[in-house]
Amino acid sequence: MTKIDYTDPSLYTNRELSWLDFNDRVLEEARQKNNPLLERLKFLGITQNNMDEFVMVRVASLAKLIAVEWDGHDASGLTPTQQLKAVNDKAHEQLTKQYITLNRILLPAIKQVGINLLQVPDLTHEQFQFIKDYFHDELYPVLTPMADDISRPFPFISNDTINFSLRLTKKSSDKSLYATLQVPKIFARVIKLPGGENDFILLEDIIERFMSQLFINYEIQEVAIFRVIRDMDLDVAEEDTSDLLKEVQQQLKLRAHGKVIRLEVSSTISKKLRKRLVRELKTEEDSVYEVNGPIDLNFLGQLASRVIGHDELKYEPFQPYQNEALTADHNIFDTIKEHDQLMHHPYDKFDSVVEFIRQASIDEGVLAIKMTLYRVSGHSPIIKYLGIAAQNGKQVTVLVEVKARFDEENNVHWARELEQMGCHVIYGLVGLKTHSKLSLVVRREESGIRRYIHLGTGNYNDSTAHFYTDIGLLTANNNIGIDVTNIFNMLSGYSKPPYFHKLHISPNGIREFIINRLDQAISYAKENRPVRVRMKMNSLSDQEMIAKMYEASHAGVTIDLIIRGICCLKPGIEEISDNITVHSIVGRFLEHSRLYIFDFDGEQQVYLASADLMTRNLNRRVEQMFPIEKPTLLKRVLDIYQIMWDDNVKTRVLSEDGIYQRVDRRGRASLDAQDFFATQATQLTIASKEKKQQNNPNQFQPMMSPENQHEPFSD
Repeated sequence: MTKIDYTDPSLYTNRELSWLDFNDRVLEEARQKNNPLLERLKFLGITQNNMDEFVMVRVASLAKLIAVEWDGHDASGLTPTQQLKAVNDKAHEQLTKQYITLNRILLPAIKQVGINLLQVPDLTHEQFQFIKDYFHDELYPVLTPMADDISRPFPFISNDTINFSLRLTKKSSDKSLYATLQVPKIFARVIKLPGGENDFILLEDIIERFMSQLFINYEIQEVAIFRVIRDMDLDVAEEDTSDLLKEVQQQLKLRAHGKVIRLEVSSTISKKLRKRLVRELKTEEDSVYEVNGPIDLNFLGQLASRVIGHDELKYEPFQPYQNEALTADHNIFDTIKEHDQLMHHPYDKFDSVVEFIRQASIDEGVLAIKMTLYRVSGHSPIIKYLGIAAQNGKQVTVLVEVKARFDEENNVHWARELEQMGCHVIYGLVGLKTHSKLSLVVRREESGIRRYIHLGTGNYNDSTAHFYTDIGLLTANNNIGIDVTNIFNMLSGYSKPPYFHKLHISPNGIREFIINRLDQAISYAKENRPVRVRMKMNSLSDQEMIAKMYEASHAGVTIDLIIRGICCLKPGIEEISDNITVHSIVGRFLEHSRLYIFDFDGEQQVYLASADLMTRNLNRRVEQMFPIEKPTLLKRVLDIYQIMWDDNVKTRVLSEDGIYQRVDRRGRASLDAQDFFATQATQLTIASKEKKQQNNPNQFQPMMSPENQHEPFSD
């Protein structure tokens, strides 16, 4: 028998190209007629935001590898130079598709229903007078034209800002002069116009119409809009700094001046002006993108949110469920002590997690609260209650990950705030990001000290919890409590537990556990015993993990994978991955939960985790994997997975040739898993309210106490 070489580059898809495939699936949602029209606008805007972050980090990383002349290759056999070329080629194709979607599909569609994104020539007299007054009263005092000549060099262009590049002549001369003008970010980009209920214009169109008033005695010969995306990755040398917080703050200042990785210019730009921008910004030619329409599609989310009426063009709202026993009307610790509690967000309210921390902050029996924070919202109620706990004399220890990408500034702010409120703040281990989602409440009770724990697959972020799908567990399991205590001791001090009772911890622990489980699956398959492995994650890119899955598939193990984003594994290869099936769900909510299910001859083991199967998660981050053992909760997780697996509306199936194809629904009833869970949550909420009214017919009681209410998230 021929030995299989699992390091063969042909067995792997390049990580960056796989990510671009994911963004293309998001783009398909913008083109999907079955989606509400205003939601399609948002999807198109999301593709831009996704791309910006991808360029700022991943493409920037490739550029760095090329700059230092690293001659290695990835699992698919591509060098950094080859990867960057392939990424730029594919990204150019995606840009073309984005603007075809905008110009030919979405703008005409919203116009048909009375939503108009207007140009200056389309305005009525009243609307023109409005933008003229708006320019003079609001914009003119703020705008700052920047000349570019011998005495005044080309100005610094900030990351992700919209700018004008101008070529001018003096009225008495034909000599070309140059200037730039930044569109201020302090103003809304989408401006509502009078005279029509849903008439809008972009800020840059107003500025362009009247910008001649900024250049008195000069004539504007050419105007082009451009935007740059810079290298915004944070390089923190933790080993060389005694104060991580100060080092992160310093790096944030330096990051603003990162190398230009992508230059977007309006497609009407002249060759001369284009060449000048490329030279001044030191941009590679392949990194220049000519845009046929408004630069930076992030404005589409703002446009959709400003539309008046037209609820029929939005997703139908649903009512997330909250177990009455997890509200302010009940002692949450009694509830958890009686039964473990499983929450599937956003279908179950995140308020239950907030309530857990709120009650801990004021409960007389609570001695200590320990928590990891990776990403929190701008107005986090959890931060507030941690502060209250400290002020109430509780021992509060919070690990704030100040290196959380693009949340560094926010997290530095909250770290300072928590310290001022009396919390003990730590920043994790040198060289590792702490990505685990853990909360520990230590409480003195009549029977002695008891630990209450929350573990989750997602962040303690009350905003993103409205549209990220995650699963969390509230438990008073003693062994889990001991494990979580040991994790916090490891993070805050000098401790290396020899083993964990229930949890598996990265770095290394989760990798070792899954490899062992896959080896066990292989031995079952070789004995012809029934075995099946099911997993759900955001991304799969770790070569060792993929190779082990190939080995398991070759042995006869059935492996079902639900992977929203990056997948470097190739399914369907004969004798290698023909027992592996890969689904991807892209829909209304961002699939974020991580599930790992092992079925060994009828013995089912179910685990949830904070980690994807990426090298960074397995080797360079502190992550946790935890079991679901209570039979009712185990069944619920299995049911959740099965419903997602059976989805035939938002699911795409990855084929051997790397193409994601929609499920053939002929002869089958349609099933949109996210819609199913949302409908189920609404039905449970209505039933709960009706039951409550029956029990208290003369008294209305709110689902939450006023102090636990917070504003809903608006995108």
